[in-house]
Amino acid sequence: MINTPGSAGFVQPTDESLVTYTHAIYALHSLAVLIGLSTAATIVFSFVAGVPSIVAVIMNYARRPAVRGTFLDSHFTWQIRTFWFALLWVVVAWLVSLPLMVILIGFPLLVAAHVALGIWIIYRVVRGWLALRDRRAMYV
Repeated sequence: MINTPGSAGFVQPTDESLVTYTHAIYALHSLAVLIGLSTAATIVFSFVAGVPSIVAVIMNYARRPAVRGTFLDSHFTWQIRTFWFALLWVVVAWLVSLPLMVILIGFPLLVAAHVALGIWIIYRVVRGWLALRDRRAMYV
């Protein structure tokens, strides 16, 4: 395969500062998870509403053009999707659970949703960071 700009399989060389930058984003997401585990906040709330993850997503969008064509592009997509899907699913969980709280089943449903979503967030952060450590692209 020819690795030249314009060829179908062209892969741009990776700038090491962008690899470090991507590690920092995973670290911020991990910090949000740790805050959720160690405080009264849940993992989900800390992840979607906490400063570390919000800063991480802003960092993703700010440098996304710089990683186009590298394996880091898949990590940025992975990180952004993790944040936005977590927010989407927490909103859905609340919308479904709130009306059911009248008959009391909404409370355990909401707790179960938060636990499941928290596990999913941890999985996504760990899996992505391990792939970055191994310099592997994420499937998206």
